[in-house]
Amino acid sequence: MRVIFMGTPEFSVPALREIAARHEVVAVYSQPPRAAGRGQKARPSAVQRVAEELGLPMRTPLSLRDAEAQREFVELQADVAVVVAYGLILPKEVLDAPRFGCLNIHASLLPRWRGAAPIHRAILAGDAETGVAIMQMEVGLDTGPVIAEARTPIGVEETTQDLHDRLSTMGAELVVSVLAQLPADAVAQPADGVRYAEKIDKSEARIDWTRSATQIDRQIRGLSPFPGAWCEIEGERVKLLRSRVVAGSGQAGEVLDGFRIACGEGAVEILLAQRSGKRPMQADDLLRGWKLPLKLA
Repeated sequence: MRVIFMGTPEFSVPALREIAARHEVVAVYSQPPRAAGRGQKARPSAVQRVAEELGLPMRTPLSLRDAEAQREFVELQADVAVVVAYGLILPKEVLDAPRFGCLNIHASLLPRWRGAAPIHRAILAGDAETGVAIMQMEVGLDTGPVIAEARTPIGVEETTQDLHDRLSTMGAELVVSVLAQLPADAVAQPADGVRYAEKIDKSEARIDWTRSATQIDRQIRGLSPFPGAWCEIEGERVKLLRSRVVAGSGQAGEVLDGFRIACGEGAVEILLAQRSGKRPMQADDLLRGWKLPLKLA
């Protein structure tokens, strides 16, 4: 089958590798290289690096809205396009070009968590379960009918990074199965239960110890590794990257023992943290050379 692959971040890479091993990938689309790092050198996306490693034709348009970009897309005469966290809007002319249209791997069980940050939002909301959906794309934001889905529980200590990696692999396996069955039936999404996973804002990252332990634990795990929930410890911003709810009580922000912190209700134990300018460290290792104050801000 002639496949166009469209993706940008690391999440998209397993799907690209699985599809390239089984089908003819006639072009890979990714967002253009972006300036990054201290030197602000242009760095290709994770998908572009893998596409070049595999010797696949690579395209990095700034937009697919102009007629020339759309003409080039149509001329590929693809059977299907697979879209995984590409990051650019696909106009109707692009969506309609492949024989079987454009399929999207979405990291939630639709219609819950349409939008930009479904993995973060699932953990922040305390969802017990999530998954991946293969959706037939249409002009609306994640509104298309669903061809297949795979479900998975969310672990009580799981972070966004943990879940990201598992869903990435699940999506790759599921889309390969769907491609083998095309044309496939799709089921319209129900009207009830729609939630929008708004992009994570850095203003959500500061910890308020007066909140409950459950809420703070979800915040820490849901924002790990990026942007990273944080608190101030004696004027230093410290990112808290792994945690769990534990027994304990005290004044909000009070250090009970080790890295166990009292919250407005209950307590959390910090398992992984990162001091300013340092690498992430397990709490036990971090505390060997660092004494916490009696209370955290």
